[in-house]
Amino acid sequence: MSALVTVDPLVLAPALAPAVGVVLVLLGDALLPRRGGGRWALPAAAAVLVVGAVAAATGPLRAGGATLRTLCLPAPDGACLWTADPRTSALQTGVLLAAAAALAVRHDGRPRPRDGAVTATLLLAATTGGVAVAAARDLGSWLVALELATVPAVALVALRGTRPAAHAALSLLVTSLVSFALLVLGAALWLTATGDAAFASDTAGLAWTDPQRRAVLVLALVVLVAGLGFKLSLVPFHAWTPQAYAHADLGTALFLAAASKLSAAAALLVPVSALAGAQIGGLAPTAVLAAPALASLGLGTVVALRQRDPARLLAWSTVAQAGWVLVPLTAPTAEGLRASAAYVLVYATATTVAFAALARTGARSLEDHRGLVRRDPLAGGALALALLVLAGLPPGVVGLVVKVLALAPPVAAGLWPVALVGVLAVVVGLAVYLRWFAVLLAPAPDEGGARPARPRSTAVVLVLGTAVLALTSALPHLLLGSLG
Repeated sequence: MSALVTVDPLVLAPALAPAVGVVLVLLGDALLPRRGGGRWALPAAAAVLVVGAVAAATGPLRAGGATLRTLCLPAPDGACLWTADPRTSALQTGVLLAAAAALAVRHDGRPRPRDGAVTATLLLAATTGGVAVAAARDLGSWLVALELATVPAVALVALRGTRPAAHAALSLLVTSLVSFALLVLGAALWLTATGDAAFASDTAGLAWTDPQRRAVLVLALVVLVAGLGFKLSLVPFHAWTPQAYAHADLGTALFLAAASKLSAAAALLVPVSALAGAQIGGLAPTAVLAAPALASLGLGTVVALRQRDPARLLAWSTVAQAGWVLVPLTAPTAEGLRASAAYVLVYATATTVAFAALARTGARSLEDHRGLVRRDPLAGGALALALLVLAGLPPGVVGLVVKVLALAPPVAAGLWPVALVGVLAVVVGLAVYLRWFAVLLAPAPDEGGARPARPRSTAVVLVLGTAVLALTSALPHLLLGSLG
């Protein structure tokens, strides 16, 4: 008798690696109670994540660029619940590496003795969900994986143990609950419209041809975008973001800004891919995606201009960058999906470098970075390149490339208002990032006393992140080629 569901462990390896890591950390904590809460848990968890990232990155190579599938039902249905094309594998790689970077920064933050295993477990669990949601194609797995990617992050924010962190965690928890309720409603509406418990192009296309079911499908898209808007920090679902970034430890803030945003973007691409595959376009899907995109571009960029706290500036930058992730999706096509994935990968890398630089310097205001390029060439140089990438200025050429790619689909579809707001956001964004960049190049203040310690793990994140930004700026086709 044949198996009911086919399972390929190699295809599932990107999600299995952090899941196995959770088990190993918990076992270590139980078997070595005196050392289980020590600092060994964070490096061990980071190593597991790197293994998962290698599995995700090499998956398309093993398959010759073909789509990886597993958890497939037997014929005649034959639907596969796990589908990972090169774009999905690239996003999974980004989630795993961003989570490993967050662990490295958290490790240098000298967690309390019992916090090491707890932090590692929570972050590994959230990463498992973030990786799984990118490849999930059925409604049930997609919902469970997305919530698994979110709930442990609430505990990570609260783990800092301060009153502001507790308030930030409460805000994030309430937001998460509302978001999940919207996502469940959106999934139910999708099922009602398509009659299919999966995000499939053929059933979405059939629903679009029926005027009554089309209205339900549009409503499902509205509710799903609203639910994911909380996780992406889209306006008007963004209020939790500045508070969480400012009051969480920098390792957790990095995870929220990079790994969580990658997983949220990957989750959004799943239903939008179904629409694009069915060649569904028109005013309704465009309006649903364009409204939060344009609001996020405008509000995020303008408010970021007023920030003096680097963490809050990066939080409002996240709001604006979330709008950029949606801009190419306003014309749901294969090119738009590719541009959105490329943008969120570049944004996550640059933001990872920026938070690692903050962790290395311990700066609490932009003015504390004055002369950083001279005082600490590694942190200052890495932060300068990250800011130029976010601004889209040379030598951070890859930032400009992904912005042009993001604007191309709406321009090709004749959506000129979307393109115009995008161009205006680029101009205002220059002021946001160049203001910080100018502080880095300003004359260094006189420093007295001993220099602060330079954490080694954070230095590794800075070197590797800067290398990725420099390499993709010199050879942008390396990034674009990895997306299929």
